[in-house]
Amino acid sequence: MELHSITVIEILFSSVFIISLFIIAILMPKRFKKMGLYIASLVTVFLLIFFAVRPFVHDYQFSKKKEYLNAYLMEKFPNEKWEITKQEGRQYNRNYLRVTFEDENDWTYLYIIKDRKKICQEGYILPEDEFSKKGKHLESNVCK
Repeated sequence: MELHSITVIEILFSSVFIISLFIIAILMPKRFKKMGLYIASLVTVFLLIFFAVRPFVHDYQFSKKKEYLNAYLMEKFPNEKWEITKQEGRQYNRNYLRVTFEDENDWTYLYIIKDRKKICQEGYILPEDEFSKKGKHLESNVCK
């Protein structure tokens, strides 16, 4: 598993924050030291859970959005076949999904999924040699 640079920065800042909490807790007067160490430990556990669970939450969100988009495409293009993918990496918006239709596999359509009822085509990636040609699955709906 390769970590994105943003994730590395988040982990580094979290580590510095946790270390700082423990140093502050150790330097506290004796009557507050136990509570300070307890709070620092609790924050550490919460951050570990956050970083451990977040990828699973993102995968779950992708599966739900993929399900919504599949239902939308079945209604819009009933006798077609397609493949839905997401752009990998933290720099990409997780609300955008890429669709490549089987009968037009050199075109990629970008759909934004806000929820079950708010799905629209936001753009497309066309082959280098087809600037003047229109895609078969090009939609004119505008997201608001």
